[in-house]
Amino acid sequence: MSERCRNGGSKFFTLHSSLFTKKIMKTICLYFEIHQIIHLKRYRFFDIGTDHYYYDDYENERSISDIAERSYMPALNTLQQMIAEHGKYFKVAFSLSGVGIEQLEMHAPQVLEKLQELNETGCVEFLAEPYSHGLSSLANPEAFARDMQKQVKKMEEYFGCKPTVARNSSLIYSDDIGAQIAAMGFKGMLTEGAKHVLGWKSPHYVYNCNIAPSLKLLLRDVDLSDDISLRFNNPEWEGYPLFADAYVDRIARLPEEEQIINIFMELSALGIAQPLSSNILEFIKALPVCAKQRGITFATPTEICMRTKSVGALDVPDTLSWVDEERDVSCWLGNAMQREAFQKLYSVAPRLLIANDPRINQDWDYLQASNNFRFMTTKPSNVGLDRGIYSSPFDAFTNYMNILGDFINRVNALYPLDIDNEELDSLLTTIKNQGDEIEMKDREIERLKAKLQKLGADPDEKPAPKKKAAPKKAKAEAPKAEKAEKPAKKPAKKAAEKE
Repeated sequence: MSERCRNGGSKFFTLHSSLFTKKIMKTICLYFEIHQIIHLKRYRFFDIGTDHYYYDDYENERSISDIAERSYMPALNTLQQMIAEHGKYFKVAFSLSGVGIEQLEMHAPQVLEKLQELNETGCVEFLAEPYSHGLSSLANPEAFARDMQKQVKKMEEYFGCKPTVARNSSLIYSDDIGAQIAAMGFKGMLTEGAKHVLGWKSPHYVYNCNIAPSLKLLLRDVDLSDDISLRFNNPEWEGYPLFADAYVDRIARLPEEEQIINIFMELSALGIAQPLSSNILEFIKALPVCAKQRGITFATPTEICMRTKSVGALDVPDTLSWVDEERDVSCWLGNAMQREAFQKLYSVAPRLLIANDPRINQDWDYLQASNNFRFMTTKPSNVGLDRGIYSSPFDAFTNYMNILGDFINRVNALYPLDIDNEELDSLLTTIKNQGDEIEMKDREIERLKAKLQKLGADPDEKPAPKKKAAPKKAKAEAPKAEKAEKPAKKPAKKAAEKE
């Protein structure tokens, strides 16, 4: 065959392939989780009542600094370069736990600053998740709602936008949890595309919550996600070495009607689980190049929820997650030690809902973190578990229960056990009503500000005082001057100081 025929055939095939892939318009949803373990210090029985600080500051600083240097900053810089190169074509989503943000504020604020830079590109979405990265969704609906609301406010402070899509700690989900998330006003939720839930169904569609049909569900593709986050650098894996073009070809070969491919993982997979020496970042950087050649697009979770209809309800009566082969919650609540610690912790949840002590609230967030229960697991796992200072599950349980004993004593000292349930419910109702009233007034203020802006007036401008009130003028202008000195961009804040 002549060179001309070969070229012509190649051009025809390329054109035909381009038209075909453009027709199906497959979309990749790329999402990364950012969370940092809070390391507890060695806390003995005799420390109860005398030491109210529970954390290993050295290990917390060392670990977050190491992860920031080896993973977060190189990965975020790469994603920023990808956005600069591909513009609005490339999209990516993140979620950050509140306790993780607090560690970044103290020890690696450059990570938060880089995320703010990414946010300004308009190609990034930030999702909501429990502030504590805890298991409140399995224990107390009010505590879960408060955990989510606290994180939403944190996202608004840093990135100026209220999240519309949520994810639970470790993608924990059930029909009941989905109903709670929908009641909070979220439009979509990420969860695991677990085979025992899907059965013959594919994770490459948008589904909806079985109880709350308005909540759309995006399901993680387990194989495609784990090929990057778990197997990429494993020479014994049959798919090793993995190249971006072959990876994207697998996506392009999926049935035409399967259009949504959700690739979810921890950001630390890029640099920690898969070291930088494995060329993992070069692989990630090549994904949009290969995808664009095959007519595959990228989108954020909200964009997918807005433009893609659900194909039907997903029935999830039992709780699932993205952890271990079972894809359930047994790694946190699978043995008697874990369940005892879990029940003991959340036994004080109603009293914590009325707590107004910053240290108590911070300790509550840190002690809820799911890794505290994971360290107590006795299950074998294909994914290595670093227990840190603990020599065994029982060692982790003993240390945690000592800390929890001191914490509960402090809670009881502030909110005694002799407060009966009726009185406690009355206090909670009062607090809730006050919160609803404040929220309603805030919405009214925003509405009036918007109305003033339409009329051409500055909603923040104060009326000029009359001449005869000259002495009061300086007094009125002082707050305005003080306000002007504040920076436009919120810097990383310090977490609550130790006692």
